[in-house]
Amino acid sequence: NEINEVPFFDVQLPYELALKIFQYLGKTELGRCAQVSRTWKVLAEDEVLWYRLCQQEGYLLDTSISDQSCWKLALRNCRARERTLKTNWKNRIGAVSQLPYELGKILSDVHSWDGVVIAGYTSGEVRLWDTRTWDYTAPILEPVHGPGDAGPQPHVSFVRINSSLAVAAYEDGTISVWSLMFGREPIHRYQHNQRIQALALVSEGATVATASGFEVKVESPNDRGFWQTTGTFEIQKLVNFLNLVPDVTGSPVTVAAAEDIVYLLKAEDPESRISGKILHSVYGQPVTCLDVSAQEAAFGVKTFGWLLNEPNQILLYNLETSQCLKKMGNSIGDFTCVNLQNSPPNMLVTGNKDRRVRVFDLRQSESLCSLYAHQLGVSAVQMDDWKIVSGGEEGLVCVWDQRMGTKLWEMHARHPVRHLWFNSHSLITANIPDEKTPRGASIMDDDLTVHRKYRGTIYAYEFSVEQLAVESILPICRSSYDDVTGYNYNIGLAVPYDSI
Repeated sequence: NEINEVPFFDVQLPYELALKIFQYLGKTELGRCAQVSRTWKVLAEDEVLWYRLCQQEGYLLDTSISDQSCWKLALRNCRARERTLKTNWKNRIGAVSQLPYELGKILSDVHSWDGVVIAGYTSGEVRLWDTRTWDYTAPILEPVHGPGDAGPQPHVSFVRINSSLAVAAYEDGTISVWSLMFGREPIHRYQHNQRIQALALVSEGATVATASGFEVKVESPNDRGFWQTTGTFEIQKLVNFLNLVPDVTGSPVTVAAAEDIVYLLKAEDPESRISGKILHSVYGQPVTCLDVSAQEAAFGVKTFGWLLNEPNQILLYNLETSQCLKKMGNSIGDFTCVNLQNSPPNMLVTGNKDRRVRVFDLRQSESLCSLYAHQLGVSAVQMDDWKIVSGGEEGLVCVWDQRMGTKLWEMHARHPVRHLWFNSHSLITANIPDEKTPRGASIMDDDLTVHRKYRGTIYAYEFSVEQLAVESILPICRSSYDDVTGYNYNIGLAVPYDSI
């Protein structure tokens, strides 16, 4: 086809050269060019041009040009689907499901990655759900039983998950690591002497970091797949927050916040190994939240405004140079949560005890918008290019239109929102109770009468059009009588018939 010449006004150009000129045009210009002549129409609808446009807009990135017969139609379908998803998000059109809970036991921690949810309970059980397939028969990840483990399982303190691993930390200082490929038996287990204060799992790859007492330990497998300790760091204070820096080549890098000091921990750095390399430290100004991206760390600092005349702020540090890039915010309340890693480029979203959600542009110090969100303070927050989802201590989940600064809808549950995650078509929220041994519950370990209202809930919302069939029946209308005889807290209603 390159032999055919294309008329370009008063010259004739080879097809290949004409194609190179047309690759600088957008969708609208290509549509106009297609109306000039039959030759230009063939050129303007060339698959190479539309494949490139599709990739530029972020659609079907993992496909090759031979996977679609008409890339112009594929781009149109992708854009239409995106518009529908946006409308469904705004109008709350979709299916909502409550993920099943462990009978009589209370939710301890929840984490999710790309629609796969992991939950730990006070019974010591760890469960997984894959909400992408609406497969809600959750497998239970089994812990490793030692020779003296005859008694009840210790409570789960923290859980984390990524594309290949699931990790749980228990009250007795045990950490179990499971591979999502190899089933329910742990592939690695190690022990701390004291209670674990923080757990971190790298977003891509296989590195786990834990903090217990004054020690931070980093574990990862070597080239042959055998797990080993890649770094042990002694720290002067107890760690409150722990994050692994994503997309690091070579040995892992950990950021730890211990009261009023933020440490940057690298295994090959001798100074860091002995006492921890200090990234930030101001005496008497504790760190209240932490998040890291590949190049930067953002954390909230609590100051005593009436003494030093300096409000609570978010500090942004460059991890390579260890320099403070920006001080943002001017708030009376403490910053309780910050999300840097999942935010759009040059953006940052924070939640505060003063009930407000604030969005910052990292190129300026003032907040772009400030939303009055939650009565008891904000506990979790995430944003994308057009919306913000926030969760509060009072159990409210709110979805906001960022540009308009208006609330689109809200959803309430009993306990504080401790985890929320969303992508283009789904949202996962977890309301986790602060009280793990509620008043009135029996002291017996096998007791099943802890009332449903004490346990905490996990909700999965699906806004894509393909999923709005049978699954959109409300949880209260899906009944099963598989529970223990005489245990009737969870008998729901079923329409139109029961499945007895």
